[in-house]
Amino acid sequence: MYEVVIVGGGPAGLSAALVLGRARRRVVVCDAGRPRNAASGGVHGFLTRDGIPPAELRRLGIEEIVRYGVEFREMQVVDVRCLEHHLEVRLADGSLLAARKVLLATGIRDHLPEIEGFAACYGRSVHHCPYCDGWEWRDQSLAAYGTAGEASGLAMSLLNWSRDVAVCTNGDTDFSRRRRRELNRLKIPVRAEPIVRLEGRDGWLERIVFAEGPPLERKALFFNTGQGQRADLAERLGCRFDQKGHVCTDRRGRTGVKGLFLAGDASGEVQFVAVAVAQGATAAVAINGELQEEDRGERGSAAEHAMKARGEIAGEVERES
Repeated sequence: MYEVVIVGGGPAGLSAALVLGRARRRVVVCDAGRPRNAASGGVHGFLTRDGIPPAELRRLGIEEIVRYGVEFREMQVVDVRCLEHHLEVRLADGSLLAARKVLLATGIRDHLPEIEGFAACYGRSVHHCPYCDGWEWRDQSLAAYGTAGEASGLAMSLLNWSRDVAVCTNGDTDFSRRRRRELNRLKIPVRAEPIVRLEGRDGWLERIVFAEGPPLERKALFFNTGQGQRADLAERLGCRFDQKGHVCTDRRGRTGVKGLFLAGDASGEVQFVAVAVAQGATAAVAINGELQEEDRGERGSAAEHAMKARGEIAGEVERES
């Protein structure tokens, strides 16, 4: 019986493991080794670690948590079940782990457009977050990709980093009159023709080729095409989701499902490594608090926490609507 099983060994999961390990809890982290930022050249905006390669940050994190007795298993979790007195975690090799608490830190997956050359440039010159990668492309020629509404908003935000920004909508022409006026006022050009491919060398974008009209010379492209949960565990366990498909939690990471917590990008908060680390630590403190109450035998504490979380989450969903 583990006190905590953490599903996902990214920044949120490793941060939670560090806090719980130092709290002398019996913890195991299970990770499939497919992080969202695997294609990225470096982690940015993380104090003292700005620019560190994602794999190196993960390696250092694992080194730290094992010092405190935390186990790390390079193994995918395929199922989690809520039983009467504990949770049961099934791994890809068929083995079962029993846990008093489970923290989901499985993250999300970006929806990459099916455009030739897009995936090859992803992480090098094609990015989803200006805060994470905008500085590296300051004062360069940039493209904002997405639907008419999404790409327009993204293009305007990119003006922080470059004045040479173009909107590319891959055939979508559904611009509102107000948005058209804004783009004209800001001198942001629009290319609404369908995109045939991205051209470049070794992942470095050089131009965008359209079905009609001349190619558009660009150094980098930022996109907003949505994202989804990397794993369906939260859905199968009965967690609630907001309108954008993110898992609803309270401020401590409680999902409303007894014994189940969540931290990191899957919750839909600001998706920075620094924020994921903070969420992991916050959830770990809440988990340890519940375990302490249970260990002291406080009557009904776990059920009360679940009821409180359900109430807070229902309120958040109602406000979202």
